[in-house]
Amino acid sequence: MGSKKNLNFKKEIKKHIEGSINVKEKIIDKYIDVINDAVKAVIDAYQNNKKVLWCGNGGSAADAQHLSCELVSKFYLNRKAMRSIALTTNTSTLTAISNDFSYDRVFERQVEALADEGDVLIGITTSGNSKNIINALKTANEKGAVTIAMTGENVDEIQDYADYLMSVPSDVTPHIQESHIMIGHIICYLVEKTLFGDESWETEQSLSTEMEQ
Repeated sequence: MGSKKNLNFKKEIKKHIEGSINVKEKIIDKYIDVINDAVKAVIDAYQNNKKVLWCGNGGSAADAQHLSCELVSKFYLNRKAMRSIALTTNTSTLTAISNDFSYDRVFERQVEALADEGDVLIGITTSGNSKNIINALKTANEKGAVTIAMTGENVDEIQDYADYLMSVPSDVTPHIQESHIMIGHIICYLVEKTLFGDESWETEQSLSTEMEQ
């Protein structure tokens, strides 16, 4: 191994945290209304007995799975499971579609098979130009599903296929991903709180009390 650099870790830690905070403050200014409307769209879908589908690549695939499980299992509240599917988890399906067609169609084919009119598809792409996410959103539109996209700054093509677009104002991949998971958590929290009433408030109060002890 080469010579070690004398890094000031505290300085780097502070720089990263401040950078993340700065991006999130910009989201408040620019996208609070869009997030609000996206939350309402998901609530409306569940109130009409529909479901939510998620897709992403790499770290965004992990986010899709993470956020989908928050709805199926629980976020704050012990309540009924909500129908939510991450399109990133079935290796046979993923490899078959990639092999038989192309990786660009890996989510599109699943949307074609699983999405119904009134469902919600949430596509997550840090770059904003992932072809398989764009294809999935396009197919969801054709099937009458509501489309939500979380991206980075590049929205040249994807903006044409997203009913609700949250383009994180940053070109730093970690900050974009940190913002995506924050937005996803907000969606899960408000959907759960709205659909399951005052019980969610009671659970939050209990968690706050535990943290204070």
